[in-house]
Amino acid sequence: MEHNPGAPGHKTHPFDVDAFLARPLVARVAVSDSFGAPTVRPVWFLWEEGAMWWLTGAYAKMSRFLEKDPRAALVVDACDLEELEFLQVIMRGEAEVVPYDEERSRRKLRRYLGEDESIWPTDFRDFDEDTRFIRFVPERTIVQDLSKTRP
Repeated sequence: MEHNPGAPGHKTHPFDVDAFLARPLVARVAVSDSFGAPTVRPVWFLWEEGAMWWLTGAYAKMSRFLEKDPRAALVVDACDLEELEFLQVIMRGEAEVVPYDEERSRRKLRRYLGEDESIWPTDFRDFDEDTRFIRFVPERTIVQDLSKTRP
């Protein structure tokens, strides 16, 4: 993997990328579909260990697409019109389907659904045997702060 001064964890980016990616935001992931055409899916994610992680299963086509072509790109952004804050993290790299990890799943879902697992919808508490994680390791990361100030 090439040295990437814009990667999360590096000190030259314009905002705290790790803190930004810890927020309950949505990543939009682009992969090639069965016909080689681009397709984009929104995902809840977890950023840890230098990788993006999201859940997949038999219900989703993305894991099958990645088996044919592991290349992927994603964007996580925030657009706060009141504060005029416009932040972007854009990544390219390869993704792989890996075994389900219950603790990682809980860490991810707590960000979106809260700490009290007893009030989570059942389908977020009881995953079937087909559930897996997708692990995406960025090879290139672009971090941009396009925020504006009011006159």
